[in-house]
Amino acid sequence: MGELEGSTNGTGLRVAIVAARWNSFVTEKLLDGARETLKAKGVADGECHVIRVPGSFEIPAAAQWAASSGRVDAVICLGAVIRGETAHFEYVAGAAQQGILSATAQTGVPVVFGVLTVDTIEQALERTGGKDGHKGEEAALTAIEMANLRKVLGEHL
Repeated sequence: MGELEGSTNGTGLRVAIVAARWNSFVTEKLLDGARETLKAKGVADGECHVIRVPGSFEIPAAAQWAASSGRVDAVICLGAVIRGETAHFEYVAGAAQQGILSATAQTGVPVVFGVLTVDTIEQALERTGGKDGHKGEEAALTAIEMANLRKVLGEHL
């Protein structure tokens, strides 16, 4: 039995990015990294569509709509949930995670989780190009690879 995997060549792919406006000082950095990576990997400017939503709680609905459209090969979800002094963090982070997972399961389109769930602002910023890497770039690479894997599986299985 052979091994199958998706490439990181984005040529010909159509991608939607759902980006939360809440904590924009973080999400804009995630978005910039994702866009730069998609472009560097061959996704044409006209094939990358950014969808803005108020916050991370709203990401799953927009991701589901985009994935269900039949017009994209992958959806990247970008947000930042930073723990505060209330239980709000758990509700928002959990709802985002469950909704993004559900969008993938219901549509078959790769919907990538690029929502930071961190305790502090400093941790969030470290994940936008600091010592902990760039999660926007990682989400873009994951989206490309999974979109290509879906195509490979369709051809071979």
